[in-house]
Amino acid sequence: MARGFRFRTARDLFSACPAVAQDMKALPTDQPSIEFCRTLLAGRVPEEAITFCAYLLPERAAVWWAHECLSNLAELLGDRDLELLAVVRDWVGEPGNPDHRTAVAQAVEVPPVTPVSWLALAAGWRDSGSVIDQAAGGFPTAHAVSAGILAGLARVSLADRLAVLSAFVEMGIQMAEMEAQQQSADAY
Repeated sequence: MARGFRFRTARDLFSACPAVAQDMKALPTDQPSIEFCRTLLAGRVPEEAITFCAYLLPERAAVWWAHECLSNLAELLGDRDLELLAVVRDWVGEPGNPDHRTAVAQAVEVPPVTPVSWLALAAGWRDSGSVIDQAAGGFPTAHAVSAGILAGLARVSLADRLAVLSAFVEMGIQMAEMEAQQQSADAY
């Protein structure tokens, strides 16, 4: 299965995406990416597994993953975040649709202060050719994806946080595996 991954090892990911080193304290190893992610999850700072997944996934898939994670926290989100989730959902479904691009561009005019506003920013950064790209300050989409999911996790009770974090990481790993399978199938 590892053959289809964008980054076979953690070191491969860190080499290809140097920004990840700014978002994480963990040092890369030669472990396969999924194994490294699970090691992070079991480590002292399990939140770094979220960040690693955000970088491991292709950008559009990472935005969708974050959408799915934050949708599971809907009861902890405000009305504006719920509206933004719909904007992001529509954008992921049809990123080239001018209406969705405009909605994302309008959504990111406000600085990211909520979990889903980070996600809207991630979609805006991902939207190539967008004015938002110039304002991104060199941060990759994965940075905003990670920030959004972690901001959502901060709203989860301490008693439930590790279980929710683990479920989110496992969802990210499953998405990475599906992406790897798709890449392998596309190669044939």
